[in-house]
Amino acid sequence: MKKNIFFLLLFSGLIGKAQNNLNIVPMPAEVKMGKGNLIVKEPLGFILNDNINPGDGGISLFKQYLKKNYGIIKFIDGDTHSYGLPTEIFLDFSNKAKSDGYEIEITKKNITISGNANGLFYAFETLKQIIRRNSKKQITLPVCKIKDYPRFPYRGMHLDVGRHFFPVSFIKKYIDYLAAYKYNTFHWHLTEDQGWRIEIKKYPLLTQVGGCRDRTLIGRYGSNKYDSIKYCGYYTQQQIKEIVQYAADRYITVIPEIEMPGHSTAALASYPYLGCTKGPYKVMDTWGVLDDVYCAGNDSTFTFLQNVLDEVMQLFPSKYIHIGGDECPKERWKTCPLCQKRIKDNNLKDEHALQSYFIQHIEKYLNSKGRKIIGWDEILEGGLAPNATVMSWRGEEGGIEAAKQNHDVIMTPGSHCYLDHSQSKNEDSVTIGGYLPLEKVYSYEPIPAALNAEQAKHVLGAQGNVWTEYMANISKVEYMIFPRMIALSEVLWSPKDKRDWSDFERRLPIIFERLDKQKINYSKAIYEPKINISSTPGYEGIYLSVNSKQEKSKYYFGNKTENQFLIYTDSISTVITKSGLYGIRMLGKPVPEQKGEQWGNAQLSPFENIFSADLKFNFNKATGKKITLVTQPNKSYAANGAFTLVDGVQNEKGMAKSSEFLGFLGTDMDATIDLGKDIDISKVTLHVLKQNGSWIYLPSQVEVSYIPYFDSTQISRIPPIEMVTVDIKQEDDLNKIEIKKEKFCRYVHIRAKNFGIIPSGKPGAGNPAWLFVDEIEVQ
Repeated sequence: MKKNIFFLLLFSGLIGKAQNNLNIVPMPAEVKMGKGNLIVKEPLGFILNDNINPGDGGISLFKQYLKKNYGIIKFIDGDTHSYGLPTEIFLDFSNKAKSDGYEIEITKKNITISGNANGLFYAFETLKQIIRRNSKKQITLPVCKIKDYPRFPYRGMHLDVGRHFFPVSFIKKYIDYLAAYKYNTFHWHLTEDQGWRIEIKKYPLLTQVGGCRDRTLIGRYGSNKYDSIKYCGYYTQQQIKEIVQYAADRYITVIPEIEMPGHSTAALASYPYLGCTKGPYKVMDTWGVLDDVYCAGNDSTFTFLQNVLDEVMQLFPSKYIHIGGDECPKERWKTCPLCQKRIKDNNLKDEHALQSYFIQHIEKYLNSKGRKIIGWDEILEGGLAPNATVMSWRGEEGGIEAAKQNHDVIMTPGSHCYLDHSQSKNEDSVTIGGYLPLEKVYSYEPIPAALNAEQAKHVLGAQGNVWTEYMANISKVEYMIFPRMIALSEVLWSPKDKRDWSDFERRLPIIFERLDKQKINYSKAIYEPKINISSTPGYEGIYLSVNSKQEKSKYYFGNKTENQFLIYTDSISTVITKSGLYGIRMLGKPVPEQKGEQWGNAQLSPFENIFSADLKFNFNKATGKKITLVTQPNKSYAANGAFTLVDGVQNEKGMAKSSEFLGFLGTDMDATIDLGKDIDISKVTLHVLKQNGSWIYLPSQVEVSYIPYFDSTQISRIPPIEMVTVDIKQEDDLNKIEIKKEKFCRYVHIRAKNFGIIPSGKPGAGNPAWLFVDEIEVQ
């Protein structure tokens, strides 16, 4: 057969041009375009060398794809010589090929693919993206050469089925999504406080009891509103075997996660003897973290977990087993006689060391079975287990620390890899909070600058995480992962120097077209108008600008309160000077069969409605004024900087609009507003957020100082006319703090004191609290 192995020496200009033409995601390492196209005709021959079988490398799956999507039904499998068929694909299989790498050469006569089994599979995934029908309805492939290989060996996507359960059919579809973008790992989060989702034959109550919760939280955490529907679901061992094989056929390893020592309420409800208090327990019906965890002083806990893991290992052949290790409160251990005896008998320093003892005990057992553990970065606390791999989620610090200790690391920081965070500043559905736009996912660099070359070798790759507290259905999961998981795939596969945001953005219309054909729900937040609110040169009123990357758009904007609207073409640019409800509409492609609607005094054109939003402005004496901060907010919740506090837009949706808050982690908010001149003041109001389950606390104290007219550069030295201090009770359910005081001054200084360290027994105990502040009103 034709066995030429080609090595491409390409000029960067040729590479860029070639890649642009092919629109492949993730971007291949090297591409060289030829002239013309290969026209695919039946019968299509797969010519194999001696080392490959018709079932290897995804050949049968590729045939199924061609049959379903292009109607090709006649295939012939041959050996190492050509049969002279109309179209032939020569497969040069080699186990010595670079891991997951492949090479493709397409001429006007045939296709040659070289690689090992994994590489051949990925080559077929690439062919799926470049095969098309021409104007004559012929099936074609462009003449080209591609040499490709991944940057990282671990390319993962995670799915939590504990909070919300998804059927086998969707799990398979999810695996198909991963395969299409060359991911090789599916991290399956199977046990949680809210549900145990894997059948364990030795312990049937885990699914009979632990697989169900009595009800589910409706809306955001803290709402205390529930449905009355019993929620159940688990996977049988036969179903799991089926899924594991389905993934293996697509060269994806399934890594199960069995949470321990925390996030274990479903197991405790099933077998109360596993807890420190012995119960009774119930499967958790809300989100967050509970104090009840596995008893680390009870030998029967380890017997139970080892028996569970024995059955897990029979189902999952992966070398890794994920054991969680995150968010484990120590309150029960502090008062448990057995846990305290364990600490004393083993000369452990404290409960953190007891957690390390727990993890190391499980690791030794799994190592004895030929497996390795992965744990969230909390397993670093108290000392890292000898052979553990760390999954760094609380930023990159845990990964950096582990790599410096010569431990393997998988990077998955919430800042760039948590796909449960909002991807739009105008998100209209409930999410867990945070803001992670597509651009930020694409910008992620998995190897931290703090690591030297040798330490960086321990970074195996990265992973996108999908926690499902607020994803109750398949459509929502798809919407949250697409297109962000596609952007992450390029981060993990493509060479660092080939990544180009502007080119990825150019490919997005093609990406969206493919998703549309597959009937996959996805977010178009990238095309949503960017709404920018800023100060005017004279600090009078609010300057509003709206623009989008969507071409040929038409905007409608107006004051809904007064029923007055204006039409803009490319963007909106205006100054707002009074309170009211303002509406924004963005229209795209014409829809001739529809009639344009009446919107206030404006007649909308019959165009596709791409985007609509309402902005409610509440003007007060501080709105639009100059404001300075002593301490800047955390980068994750920086919104529009200090001006966020005087922009006239008050957050009315809680964490669903967290992008409108300024978040201070462990620090105070210290702001000074210049009102422009001496004026009469009667009240200062600070808008805040309380959501303790998300580590967000009210300030412990609010201090307001009234400062007379003076040079702003000297404010800190000017004694205030008066200072008013108010202590805040944490048990109060407040969203604003009012301080009434009549004064005549120009400057108002507001300091909100951070709560400090989260107390024991609360979610996030021992960590600094968040202080979330929205608007400062001066009346």
